[in-house]
Amino acid sequence: MDLTGLTKILILDPGAKVPPTIEHGPISAHAITRQDLDDDVAGINRSLDLIPRTRGGSWPTGPVTREGNYVDLVWHECEFRDGKSYTYVLTNPEHGYIGCLYLYPLGVRGPLTEELLDHDVDLSWWVTPTAYDCGLYAATHTALHHWMGHELPFHAPFYSNTQLPGR
Repeated sequence: MDLTGLTKILILDPGAKVPPTIEHGPISAHAITRQDLDDDVAGINRSLDLIPRTRGGSWPTGPVTREGNYVDLVWHECEFRDGKSYTYVLTNPEHGYIGCLYLYPLGVRGPLTEELLDHDVDLSWWVTPTAYDCGLYAATHTALHHWMGHELPFHAPFYSNTQLPGR
């Protein structure tokens, strides 16, 4: 079957909702909004080398600006509202803003394949270098496994990060 250029939309069980906030252990997440702009710009720009190494992908291509990132945040807000994708800010009580979590339709971050059809969401995340050095990248991975089983209405996530803790 040729799936080139196709995207598998996110489908939730009847009555299921994606919560705007979730917590587990030292990691909290809230739906990203334009109020997160300054923290997000600073976090991305501090993490330009770490994001491609851990999350993978072609973003970011260089430092982000407030103006450009504002557009991205509004887009993420609309996507969350409309149920097309879900982007969260990751936080920690000691470090504050530590990165982002993305729940995308399969076929957005990489090509859709027959193997990916068994999954219902593409899950990826990144953290800042400080958070990474403190073990919060792995702690986020642990939180994600908890959230997928208890908080988020997806049953078969595909963890698309290039670097997965424990591998």
